[in-house]
Amino acid sequence: MKYRPSRRTRRMAISTAVVLALAGANGPWLYRFSTERYHDYKINKPGYKAANGHWDFLDIPSEYKINTIHAALLHTGKVLLVAGSGNNQKNFDAKSFRSVLWDPKTNQFKNIPTPKDMFCAGHTQLPDGKLLIAGGTKQYEKLKGDVTKAGGLMIVHNEDPDKPITLPAGTRFTGKGNGKTFVTKDPVLVEKARKVFDKNTGAFLRNDPGLGRIYVEAQKSGTKYETGAEDNYRIAGLSGSDTRNVYGIAQKLALDKKDFQGIREAFEFDPVAEKYITVDPMNEARWYPTLTTLKDGKVLALSGLDEIGQIVPGKDEVYDPKTKKWEYTGIIRKFPTYPAVFLLNDGKLFYSGSNAGYGPATVGRAPGVWDLATNKFTKIPGLSDPDQMETSATVRLPPAQDEKFMVIGGGGVGESDKSSEKSRLVDLSDADPRFEDGASLDEGTRYPSASLLPDDSLLVTGGSDDYRGRGGSDVLQARLYDAASDSYKRVADPAVGRNYHSGSVLLPDGRVMIFGSDSLYSDKANTRPGVFEQRIEIYTPPYLYRDARPELTAGPKRVKRGATAVFTTNQASTIKSAKLMRPSAVTHVTDTDQRSVALDLKKTDGGISVTVPENRALVPSGWYMLFVTDDKGTPSEGTWVEVP
Repeated sequence: MKYRPSRRTRRMAISTAVVLALAGANGPWLYRFSTERYHDYKINKPGYKAANGHWDFLDIPSEYKINTIHAALLHTGKVLLVAGSGNNQKNFDAKSFRSVLWDPKTNQFKNIPTPKDMFCAGHTQLPDGKLLIAGGTKQYEKLKGDVTKAGGLMIVHNEDPDKPITLPAGTRFTGKGNGKTFVTKDPVLVEKARKVFDKNTGAFLRNDPGLGRIYVEAQKSGTKYETGAEDNYRIAGLSGSDTRNVYGIAQKLALDKKDFQGIREAFEFDPVAEKYITVDPMNEARWYPTLTTLKDGKVLALSGLDEIGQIVPGKDEVYDPKTKKWEYTGIIRKFPTYPAVFLLNDGKLFYSGSNAGYGPATVGRAPGVWDLATNKFTKIPGLSDPDQMETSATVRLPPAQDEKFMVIGGGGVGESDKSSEKSRLVDLSDADPRFEDGASLDEGTRYPSASLLPDDSLLVTGGSDDYRGRGGSDVLQARLYDAASDSYKRVADPAVGRNYHSGSVLLPDGRVMIFGSDSLYSDKANTRPGVFEQRIEIYTPPYLYRDARPELTAGPKRVKRGATAVFTTNQASTIKSAKLMRPSAVTHVTDTDQRSVALDLKKTDGGISVTVPENRALVPSGWYMLFVTDDKGTPSEGTWVEVP
């Protein structure tokens, strides 16, 4: 049928033409106005939408607007938006912590009571459909100049091999050399010493002291309470042998900048009850941690800043959803914060090198494959711009069976103005994998959001050329990446710049939600402080502007690995592919849950049958969206299926 423009479209075209004609006589303002009118007319034309998709703002009532920093799609189809204190010191001081639940089908919102500051926590989907959230903020950073009391890290040593010791809050440490006294605000557990024996003779060699790490600060303000060098510290309140066995060692204790501090608390969010449930805390406090689901359904917690603002020293730990408890892995491996660590088909882990910031520039940044059982780490060569991996995004390209990953953009360590336009590809199914450069973006891009789509394309949008959008450097562009041709296609531009504290989530209906952004400044001259972006945009991809889409009308809600399930549909003859897509749990453009698993597909009488792969590491237990696509590449809506 021939397309006939609506009356509204014809009126807009006529008025736009009139305005354009007047523009020459009425100067630059009218020209800009007319250009904006024409742009609005252009991007709303059906043909443009069918080729490029369309962006819309989500209508959020004022009482539900928050500084969204974390987002997770739940198996109820709703999206949990989490701000915690929202990178806002006043909210933190007032203990105002926010979470909101949004239903994309009804556009209804609900405030969720939030027990702790989950700002900069880690999260992942659990096998039973709950969302595990662990870590968050204990203390905001203090910049140099705002710090009034000298302080820093105290390492407490315990040389007693028979018992650990707990020092209460308020414990005083006095330097043997400098004579200055520092006090703790929190208790600290110091493990007992470890006896070391000769492997050959069995003879006792020594005691390796147990260690505890705690933040201490001077009792009074002023530079005269700073220390300039390492010293040993006596601990007040000890008695007996503890006075000999337990002591502190600290380096410089000064008025330097104090980093954010993490918390140990962990919670499960129940999508059915729509509330947080407290579970056992982690052994380590973590701010900016990554949580990665393992083959057996347990969850590995990595990295983060601890309760004194130091990088957790490689003490990785595992959460068991059955017991609701955490245990150390017993191995040490250090990563920068929010490391992008993915579960591979053989149960090993892939670290892409992507991360979100904190940590030494020379420690734990090389990409590689990690065998958690042996702690063997095999580095992968060939990465371009290896010094610009902070704030990059990593995606496991479809199908997940192929184990091909793409690392997109990124920037230099810390507040560097460096940024990369590279897209690096690696095929981990190769015997000797190495990174190769793929299609490039037009400009260096930190903080790119990347969401897998059910037609096997990848939406890459947002980001900024400089750190936190400095100098008005937000990238107001979106692209669809095609892995088969290794090419980007420019599509409709978003209206809002997105940089730090942003992310994107694929919705069950095939649209994509993009949230957040926390610019350092609000002007190109870098003179006015930035304001957190509370608006949320929804991208409707081109495939949703076609005449029709396939529909699954009935089928099982639960399918075991290796099993075949039958789904009814009236479009069986046109359906060409099927896949399971794991729902996102994203923050700081880091999403280790995201994957798209191809399914074996056959036609049946009145429907289709799909078979789920048997590999537990490929298809971890949990809830998935089942999408089918037709011969035009148009996907169905996602049907929720549980894989036990």
